[in-house]
Amino acid sequence: VTLKMTGAPAGVAQPAHIHVGVCPEVGAVKYPLTSVTDGMSETTLDVTLDQLKSELPLGINVHKSASEAKMYVACGDLVF
Repeated sequence: VTLKMTGAPAGVAQPAHIHVGVCPEVGAVKYPLTSVTDGMSETTLDVTLDQLKSELPLGINVHKSASEAKMYVACGDLVF
């Protein structure tokens, strides 16, 4: 999973996750992702694409920071 964000703050780690459900009201974390830092994040998940498809609906959510995790700065639904 590769995330590329524009306008992200420099040097701030922004936690990211794949959640159950759709934006803007995603549910529980399904898969943690590497935090977005300087607008970039790359994570290798130990699941197949077919498995992800079978688990839909899923959404990717990026949080402002670890201390402000309740504030989302980006949210997008996974679609295949």
